[in-house]
Amino acid sequence: MNKKNNVYKIHLQEVELKDGRPATKILEFEFENHDDVFGIIEKMQEKNILEDSEAAMEFALGIKLFSEVMLKYKDNALFEELKPAFGQFMKKLKGKN
Repeated sequence: MNKKNNVYKIHLQEVELKDGRPATKILEFEFENHDDVFGIIEKMQEKNILEDSEAAMEFALGIKLFSEVMLKYKDNALFEELKPAFGQFMKKLKGKN
């Protein structure tokens, strides 16, 4: 059986709140992505675009989560105005522009 997408699991846990209250929330979910998310994170860190390895990781993960949802719901009017600009942004990010 050949899968079309990789499956990932995210575990997000509050560690410390800015107002001093105890951090208690945990969020865990699985998602699919057609790309190798770990490979993309590594490439972003190697390119050193943001000059901070953790920021590159946050950025790469955020872009992959967002873009996959936008692809999944490509006919949703919410993304209509954003799609052209996002396409140009991704070309620039990938060095194709």
